[in-house]
Amino acid sequence: MPHILIAALYTLFAALTSLTVAPVAAAAATEPGPARGTTPPLSVPPQAVLDGLRRDLGLTAPQAEERLANESRASAVEERLRGRLGDAFAGAWVLGPTSATLVVATTDAARIPDIEAENAVPKMVSHSLAQLTAAKAALDLAAATAPVSTPIWYVDTRANNVTVLSSRPAEAAAFVAGAGADPTVVRVMPSDERPRPLYDLRGGDPYYVNDSVRCSIGFSVVRGGTSGFVSAGHCGRAGYPTTAFNNQVGQGVFQGSSFPGNDYSWVATNSSWAARPWVNNGNGGSVAVTGSAPAVEGASVCRSGSTSGWHCGTVEQRNTSVTYGEGTVTGLTRTSVCAEPGDSGGPFISGGQAQGVTSGGSGNCASGGITYFQPVDEILSAYGLTLVTSGITSSPAPGPVPTPALSPVASAARRAVLP
Repeated sequence: MPHILIAALYTLFAALTSLTVAPVAAAAATEPGPARGTTPPLSVPPQAVLDGLRRDLGLTAPQAEERLANESRASAVEERLRGRLGDAFAGAWVLGPTSATLVVATTDAARIPDIEAENAVPKMVSHSLAQLTAAKAALDLAAATAPVSTPIWYVDTRANNVTVLSSRPAEAAAFVAGAGADPTVVRVMPSDERPRPLYDLRGGDPYYVNDSVRCSIGFSVVRGGTSGFVSAGHCGRAGYPTTAFNNQVGQGVFQGSSFPGNDYSWVATNSSWAARPWVNNGNGGSVAVTGSAPAVEGASVCRSGSTSGWHCGTVEQRNTSVTYGEGTVTGLTRTSVCAEPGDSGGPFISGGQAQGVTSGGSGNCASGGITYFQPVDEILSAYGLTLVTSGITSSPAPGPVPTPALSPVASAARRAVLP
């Protein structure tokens, strides 16, 4: 296939999809790379990211650049202090329009000099992150008994508690008591938020599952000589075929899927597709994926989806549990970014760092909303995948798409019920 035709097809596909898996005619060797990213060196931010932060967070161009630089540094500092403080670590988050202040919480006053040595602001709190995580784990174990009125709970490091959101607080309080979670750590907050998975059962782009469900591609990945992409688990089960280009072109097969419990999947694509390190910026261009270093709470994050396009917001809470109609999903990240049906599976990215794939949410992009993502590093680890970054690209060897292995995750996925 001539290069000009490849470029033309990619331009069309980029306009339709969240991540680019470009069609190719010839095979190329896969370069080895790490399964997860590391904290990146500071570099020039992608223009689409800057534009999204200006539009959605109300920043000037210089403020957006400064914010991204500060958040990159904060991510590295958080990682160091998490290891240094050990059991005394209680969370970290950034503050201010440019994320200029990094706050690090601790339960041990003797560790304050360690925090200040990193130019971070210490905050003394009562509960360590380990205690908060344990309290949330107790709720997760009792998720099957959670009332319909109580679909969300998460670790809130800024409030130093586990927050339970419910439209009927009395029912939520009974659920917490029955779960045996530490009552001094958990608070119940009234909320009418009711998240839903963001797939769409109408015709459209960019990829279809079983000729019906439409979802968004997440990030390009490789495993051995096979290329593909990660997406949401509720989009399809292992063995389901996928198509692209308005359901006209064969694309691949789901190799693994986990939902509920988790919300992730991966699709192996056929020899007509090559994994590229790109995310659609909603404006005809792409943002390069450079790694998968997790963003600190409060940091800016952008999302791309096949329905609503490119939108940005901030990371609100990690380690969130959300109960959908199909069951509870744990370990999600809560954000202030909007999303709409059909955006499921699409990528969340902070700067050039892959964060996760869209799971579900509430609201919409006209009135605003809350969206949850499945962290990408967990998906890479679960399936032994390597994220394709700007230093790693792949063209798969010609041949059939592999038959999904009957791993425990894939077997569990077969029991998941899609509406």
